Amino acid sequence: MTAVAYGWLGLRVSTSGQGRSRRRAKSRRRAGPALAVAAVAVLAAGGVAIATAGGGHPSAGPSAGTSGTGTSAAGASSGAVPSTAGPGPTQPAAGAVPLGLNAPYEYLGWGAPQSPVDVMAATGATQLTLGFVTSDGGCNPVWDGTRPLDPGGSDATAIAAIRAHGGDVMVSFGGASGDKLGVTCASADALAAAYRKVVDTYRLGAVDFDLENDEVADGTVRQRVVDAIGRLHSAEPGLRMFATFGVGTEGPDANEQDLIRRGAAAKLALTGWVGMPFDFGGHQGGMAQVSTAAIDGLARTLAADYGWPLDQAYRHAGLSSMNGVTDEADETVSPADFTAMLGYARTHHLARFTFWAVNRDRPCGAGLSKGDSCGGIAQQPYAFTRTAVGYRD
Repeated sequence: MTAVAYGWLGLRVSTSGQGRSRRRAKSRRRAGPALAVAAVAVLAAGGVAIATAGGGHPSAGPSAGTSGTGTSAAGASSGAVPSTAGPGPTQPAAGAVPLGLNAPYEYLGWGAPQSPVDVMAATGATQLTLGFVTSDGGCNPVWDGTRPLDPGGSDATAIAAIRAHGGDVMVSFGGASGDKLGVTCASADALAAAYRKVVDTYRLGAVDFDLENDEVADGTVRQRVVDAIGRLHSAEPGLRMFATFGVGTEGPDANEQDLIRRGAAAKLALTGWVGMPFDFGGHQGGMAQVSTAAIDGLARTLAADYGWPLDQAYRHAGLSSMNGVTDEADETVSPADFTAMLGYARTHHLARFTFWAVNRDRPCGAGLSKGDSCGGIAQQPYAFTRTAVGYRD
């Protein structure tokens, strides 16, 4: 374990390899043991300090969805903490990038996180996806398994700083490890209430459901998640929603195919169904080629299950890559690969184009852990973030 000082945090943060990565067949976005230190949230040098004392990791279609199988989440926001996370999202100006379209992931509890405000200033990013909201072991949402939805806490402070500098955030539920709300909440109503508590606390305009491992492995849980997302929309009809999950070289695997079938049967109208095309466990060809082929398969699945023309299906699909060396020895996503994926996203007008993670989007150097804090390749700082920001459909 190595401790490194980060000025914007005002603390020393562990950079052991126990953070979170995305791993398709194994543990994508692995949420390991807690980072070794905790921080008091401060606003310093344009950034915020994030407490890390725990934790385990252009819509062209409808912006709304209903499950068609349940009732609305009446009273779902009960227990929500009054928000002090700065002004909530506002209606975007003409020509503005829809929230979630290109927002790269930054995980503020892992991987020597950069100041979000500094990231924005260096890259022109106006939106970030912050992860991960998981369960406290019951049906109560917390950050990384431990940090409560405290309106005066470090996560709220980060969100307020981003908004104060003209940006906004999308919050991601789930990830690879830790206790997932989809599993620990006993019913769709309870799960929808947990989702809505986070939406209300941070006044969110978009959310991401990162559905991996035990949230996709069980059919009962898959149905609960689909129904809860439908109930959430009934309560928050303007909310943009994305489901993110692993894909194989030819598209979604069996569990993910079933998730989409259940969503289509429930008339769930997500802003985007987003595939993570990496950690394939073996592939042929370059990463740009195999990644786009996987999203081709996702689009075909969406077309078949929803009855859409293929062009419309692409507009409901998304691509979320991983920068640099992935969790597989034979996979490296280079800046050139990601630029080629950007061209693909533009051609097909994807609902989302992004990557995991800003934490890794820099050359490795002293005090930076390969895999967690850097991508393990020769690159310019923020090369992938700048490419993602270039996606405006």
